[in-house]
Amino acid sequence: MRSSLIYFLSFFFASCDLIEYHPYDVNIDGPVGLTATNCYLIEHICAGKDTVRFAQISDSQRFYDQTERVVNDINSRADSIDFVIHTGDLTDFGLPKEYIWMRKVLSHLTMPYICVIGNHDCLGTGEAAFSRMYGADNYSLNASFLHIVGLNTNAYEYDYSKNVPDFSFMKQDILSIPDSVSTTVIAMHVAPGMFLFNDNIAEYFDQVCRSYPNLQFCICGHDHHSAVLYPFGPDGTPYIQCDDIKSCSYIIYTVTRNSYRYEVVQL
Repeated sequence: MRSSLIYFLSFFFASCDLIEYHPYDVNIDGPVGLTATNCYLIEHICAGKDTVRFAQISDSQRFYDQTERVVNDINSRADSIDFVIHTGDLTDFGLPKEYIWMRKVLSHLTMPYICVIGNHDCLGTGEAAFSRMYGADNYSLNASFLHIVGLNTNAYEYDYSKNVPDFSFMKQDILSIPDSVSTTVIAMHVAPGMFLFNDNIAEYFDQVCRSYPNLQFCICGHDHHSAVLYPFGPDGTPYIQCDDIKSCSYIIYTVTRNSYRYEVVQL
């Protein structure tokens, strides 16, 4: 009996390495809290600049090879790009492993990057995984004169039961902007007018967005093609939409205090 018990325990402990964690387990190893870290780096890199340049990528879900190709191209322009914004859908199913795989690819960037959460990133335990790996789903930073806001706009994923977009965050954020900041860009995954956005509050969202100092434009993804959208009419704020990574496309922005331009890069 004693020898049988010893045999069983030996087999059990030897087998522990074969036990795999649940695919939705959000106890993610490796670098976490990346948004705070990279916001700090961006603010440091851009301090005192009169011109800020950044790249936008979007919807990289499962397209790891294409993302690597785009990352390499962005790195080849590192002397003229300060940072990168990913406008959501890092994952397809919200799986922690997908977050880890995409983090590995994006870690090859030679400049800091920040992300906003996409609708696919919210699936399963994806929102918790995003929170663990990156941080809050609403945040902001000051890149010299440029205030950058990252928002969760995926209202449909919460059955409209959560404050998405979070107007309380936005109003508090506006109050906290220092006098040295003169210009704003807002990043999100889903733009007003898209199915997943809560269009019941779209007009109010536009009103709050325009309360930011000198809002130049918003950036978004989700629809998997490049476009410039005007959900509030031709005189309203432009929403510049980035193509997905599958097509090996991204956008480079050059922003000054009173102007901006952008270039769609197609590899």
